[in-house]
Amino acid sequence: MRRHRFPLIASLLILFTGAGLRAQAPTQNPPAKSPASSKIVAITVSGAIKVPGDQIVSASGLKAGDIVTVEQIKGAADRLAALGIFSAVNYRFSVKGDGIALEFQVSEAPTYRLSFDNFPWFTDAEIGEAIRGSVGLFTGESPGDGAMVDQIAEVLEKLLASKNIKGAVTHQLLSEAAGDGMMMQFSVEGSPLRIQSVQFGDALANGSERLKDRIPDLKGQPYSRFAIELFENEQIRPLYSAKGFLRAQIGPPVAQLTADANNPAMSAVDVQIPITPGAAYTWKGVSWQGSSLFPSALLDGTIQMKAGDVADGMKIENGWHEIQAEYGRHGYLDVKLIEKAQFDDAAHQISYQVSITEGPQYRMGEMVITGLSVEAEKRLRRNWQIAAGDVFNNGYFEGLARELVKPTESVFGELPVHYETFGHWLRPNTEKHTVDVLLDFK
Repeated sequence: MRRHRFPLIASLLILFTGAGLRAQAPTQNPPAKSPASSKIVAITVSGAIKVPGDQIVSASGLKAGDIVTVEQIKGAADRLAALGIFSAVNYRFSVKGDGIALEFQVSEAPTYRLSFDNFPWFTDAEIGEAIRGSVGLFTGESPGDGAMVDQIAEVLEKLLASKNIKGAVTHQLLSEAAGDGMMMQFSVEGSPLRIQSVQFGDALANGSERLKDRIPDLKGQPYSRFAIELFENEQIRPLYSAKGFLRAQIGPPVAQLTADANNPAMSAVDVQIPITPGAAYTWKGVSWQGSSLFPSALLDGTIQMKAGDVADGMKIENGWHEIQAEYGRHGYLDVKLIEKAQFDDAAHQISYQVSITEGPQYRMGEMVITGLSVEAEKRLRRNWQIAAGDVFNNGYFEGLARELVKPTESVFGELPVHYETFGHWLRPNTEKHTVDVLLDFK
């Protein structure tokens, strides 16, 4: 009888369901006198896309030739799942000769761009090299949580210590300054660095009085790359977009440490914002698809440009928003626009193909009001202008919601009404195509 061998099961699958949890034991009962351990003759990984399989095996702490128990394999799965880069870690093993063949089955979790908010002492390349040298399975991005995030923070703390810089490293998952994605931001708490000056890398930005008026948003403030990126997106990009520079390259910001003129013992940061405007484009028009409610001529009018005009990117964006808002006023709450830009770089023209999916038309359902007195609720209901069964007007709903942020005579008259907070929601019924209005006063 062979020793050091698991029960003779052709294939045993044990599921691990989440970081920080122990792998579950097999559901079937093992024989009363089952051997305690077995030799690993092979380890493989399936399901990995970003991370090489051999690195995953190394991170598990197991290797071919090890004699292991089921609990040790569970522990290896625990270590992998605790990193945060996998949304699930499963494993199975099967008898192979005198040992077992072990397979880790992984599902990779979402990862996010790294942002080092106030580390001007180091370049991103230097930080990335330090992380890759210390953090196993690092792919250049960060999971949303888990041990790997903490390991990255430890690397940053060691880098700070190498320059005798004091401060705790914190991290948080934030929306990108531009776009719809998320990023993992690392910051140094208590950093005394402040922005001493801001320079723009293009004449249009340097000559803009509006930008000059907004410089105090940055100058004299704590150094923060995120704050600078917001400034680029909210202040600089609209300036160029409105002039037809739809492909302008703005940033990333370059920080240079200098002695603070007002306090020589402290360092300050001079910020340079590179800008490459590129070509200015003119407007060529839109091809509309999928709209049955509005004719193309009416949709064209929402853009407020004619062929040959400077392609004002702000008017273009406002046009898409206005179309969605107009559909909402007619009860189409699920309308979706897919805009595809077509750049003619030779002629410096831009046109769009826009596909509209209108979705169902919603009608008014119930109105649920909480937190008001009986008389105040009666007055609000009398002022509400959409009857049950009527086509729902989302524009009217949003306008009234803005009006109700604080008690208003236009709704409540001279009735004394007091509330500190106001919440408003829509509750669509996708089967009946009705929508309930929920208003809460506290």
